[in-house]
Amino acid sequence: MSSSADHPELNAMLHDLRTLVEIESPSSDLAAISRVMDVMEQWARDLGAETHALPGGTRLFNFGTVYDEKPILVLTHADTVWPHGTLATMPWRQEGDRLYGPGTYDMKAGIVGLYHALRTLRHRWPAGGVQVLVSPDEETGSASSRAHIEAAARNARAVLVVEPPVADSHHLKTGRKGTGHFSLHFHGVASHAGNKPEEGASAITAAAKAVLAVQALARPEVGTTISVGLIRGGSAVNVVPAECVLDLDLRVATLAEAERVTAAVQALTPDDPRVTLTIRGGLNRPPFEQGEDTMRLFGQARAIAQELGFTVGHEFVGGGSDGNFTASLSPTLDGLGAPGDGAHASHEHVRLDRWPDHVRLLTRLLQEI
Repeated sequence: MSSSADHPELNAMLHDLRTLVEIESPSSDLAAISRVMDVMEQWARDLGAETHALPGGTRLFNFGTVYDEKPILVLTHADTVWPHGTLATMPWRQEGDRLYGPGTYDMKAGIVGLYHALRTLRHRWPAGGVQVLVSPDEETGSASSRAHIEAAARNARAVLVVEPPVADSHHLKTGRKGTGHFSLHFHGVASHAGNKPEEGASAITAAAKAVLAVQALARPEVGTTISVGLIRGGSAVNVVPAECVLDLDLRVATLAEAERVTAAVQALTPDDPRVTLTIRGGLNRPPFEQGEDTMRLFGQARAIAQELGFTVGHEFVGGGSDGNFTASLSPTLDGLGAPGDGAHASHEHVRLDRWPDHVRLLTRLLQEI
């Protein structure tokens, strides 16, 4: 574990982390996100990086990259789930070995740890260099950054994701479920519920049947879960409802399962021919399947951790990240950020007793991959 020599480094990391955390950067505010990226870009320039602003708000920082060699790609994001004003109710504070605040664990401490690892390299970049990609919209699905992420991954020899490790166990992430969202819009025929109910075609009735049909597609034994999380419909209690909308969440461990569920959802047909169905959405992030290349990267990380005096395991997790986009394109290892707990929750925090060890692990991976 960490020694007394780590304390100056930890203090410096805390200083940098506070700088980022006190710039609140919800996904809805690109200007605020840009302010976080401006700080990151200045840090990158201080290390001699070439910096690039890409369409849609993504930024790319190149450390020692060369034209004819593939770099190590590191994925980060500057947005958080927290709205402006959250610092008033979730202030930056330290309690023992835990550092609290919005965006600390997910993932501003991961960003800070990465920069301290890069500073430790002291311009001795690995062959091909290091490329850091900063997404502005990871928390909302990476719509503007996905194409940039995939393009960078195709040119990388490995991808490291500085999302936080698994809460409590502090394990790295060697696979993630794919995520999807479908919105089902039912269009029926309105009528007076008392005088002429037979002239109506209930969109709510059709939607209710669809809820049961859709949730029956789940196969939790292979990692496929489906939840109809929102339902909206009707205009008045005495009117046969003409409109109803279902929103469902899909999680899958394999692409084959995503294709099976998507085909079944697209094939849904209401019993009443007077009700029509419009389906929007689909798979947002493909599954990050636990392949051999990722497991080789994890084996290297585990061996390095043992040399550094601690142990690290691995897990397949349900939540998605930008690593879902890269795993099929380049060997990808996730969870290399700061240990802690409370992602998207009021107790979000970083474990200060474990954080320096994980930064050293990341530093060695950048040197040795």
